[in-house]
Amino acid sequence: MKLVFLGTGAGMPSKGRNVTSIALQLLEERGTTWLFDCGEATQHQILHTNIRPRRIEKIFITHLHGDHIFGLPGLLSSRTFLGGEDLLTIYGPKGIKEYVETSFRISGTYLKYPIQYQEIIEGIIFEDDTFLVNAIELEHGVQSFGYQIIEKDLPGELNVSELKKQGVQPGPIYKLLKEGRTVSLEDGRVLNGNDFIGASKKGRKIAIAGDTRMTEKSQLLARGMDVVVHESTFADEETKHAFDYFHSTSTQVATVAKVENIHTLFLTHISARYQGELSNTLLNEARSIFENTFIANDFDEFDISRV
Repeated sequence: MKLVFLGTGAGMPSKGRNVTSIALQLLEERGTTWLFDCGEATQHQILHTNIRPRRIEKIFITHLHGDHIFGLPGLLSSRTFLGGEDLLTIYGPKGIKEYVETSFRISGTYLKYPIQYQEIIEGIIFEDDTFLVNAIELEHGVQSFGYQIIEKDLPGELNVSELKKQGVQPGPIYKLLKEGRTVSLEDGRVLNGNDFIGASKKGRKIAIAGDTRMTEKSQLLARGMDVVVHESTFADEETKHAFDYFHSTSTQVATVAKVENIHTLFLTHISARYQGELSNTLLNEARSIFENTFIANDFDEFDISRV
């Protein structure tokens, strides 16, 4: 599981940062990639990474401001020419389907793969055997969501060495024991699979916030998470400006991270006024409150290990 930051700027592209897009690569877990927002030129940013558009399985849009969606029609169109054949699901606020389909209709774009749209409300929007995604509505100038991506706990490993010590050789019986079943051996012994399975592996939990004014909802989004990716458009000195424009500051986000006792915080959606070394203003402010904070830059990659 890896986070790849394709765009980390706010509002419009700058020389140092493209507008928002974040990839969550789940190559080992699912063989796919999930994309969060798709600002202008996201497909150009992807060219500098190992991300394959045909492997993008799901796209989660936080809100419908242009710096988060203007790259979507182009990426979806190009996916057709890059071998994309499998279903792609787009999650987002009401209007996302109309935006994409209107772009396609006016431009005469036709895809060779199906798209499924899920215009969301707050709550669980996806769940299967391995992952759950929960959407939490935040507070912005338009409807905006944050997403909790929760990996379900993995079953423990089968204690093969102990089984061999007891004279149980590899074969179909291992599969039954791994499933926790009770198995009778030819010599009359009865083995309970649960006695040979180690502790389960804790699943990883990541939250990715859309643009938002700081409220209790940001705290709720971070609760129970290992990693939080949150907009930090402004420094502390711009607190009033941030409130007026429905954004957050570095110290506000760091305070949430500290209160909710998360493991790692990534700041993104950085205003163009904090170019280059000036972004350290945000980083230093945040780290004075929550030490394990990082400023995300375009093309940064972070492996998400189990805590």
